[in-house]
Amino acid sequence: MCLDIAFYSALELIDDYFPDLTHDGEIHFDLDMGAHFMALGYNRYPIIDFEKSHYHRKFFEWGIIAEYMNTPEKIKTMRRSMVNARSEKILDDKRSFWHRIRKTRCLIPVTGIYEHREVKGWKNKIPYYIQLKNRPFFCIPGLYHYNTNMPSDPETGEMRGMFTLITRAANPLMRQIHNSGDNAFRMPLFLPKEMELEWLKPDLTDDGIARILGYEIPSDQLIANTVFSIRGKTARLDGKPKNAPYVYPDLPPLGNDDGQTQKALF
Repeated sequence: MCLDIAFYSALELIDDYFPDLTHDGEIHFDLDMGAHFMALGYNRYPIIDFEKSHYHRKFFEWGIIAEYMNTPEKIKTMRRSMVNARSEKILDDKRSFWHRIRKTRCLIPVTGIYEHREVKGWKNKIPYYIQLKNRPFFCIPGLYHYNTNMPSDPETGEMRGMFTLITRAANPLMRQIHNSGDNAFRMPLFLPKEMELEWLKPDLTDDGIARILGYEIPSDQLIANTVFSIRGKTARLDGKPKNAPYVYPDLPPLGNDDGQTQKALF
């Protein structure tokens, strides 16, 4: 699963990326919030959709609540699985929720994402910050949904928009990083900019969706740097943001995860 992303920049960067962008609502969103944004907080994050011939920036909750999640207990146990959508489910599994909402497509603006690598003999997994080469800002495709059974947003009085981030099988580099866990060997669906914009076209056919979902970014177009713990309570002693590179002495190179001595993360 991809649970950790970053938008470490001013929101105005999104305006430069999408011509004639319409802002649908505002919330407080600053650099500290954007340096590390976790899916499982289910908080609101900027997404882009296309409607009435214009790009729109909206703030939706990360993690969809489907209509069949109709009790607090179901929401608590099932929403975690709705923060990511497997690309293979969107077209191939016609019974899936993702297939049903494949027409409500969005883009999730980021400056990078985080993923964790397991190294044998090391106490904790090592976090990496992954970016696209020569693209300080990019977008990950997603799907969004309005659950009409849910109470309206208490701040706006509008229906609560929610989104999921699309993942696919990992490329060779990401396989070496996301190498353990229940959803190992997955990565977000990284795309060239032209494919990102195509994802939002209202007339995109299922064949077009399949072509986009089948795209695998080459490993040499990604930059992956180790960073300090992003989920722990220990602050960085150097005062740098969470996405700044951090060197772990004696860390085996990618592809060599058989560390022989016990290592601590800090």
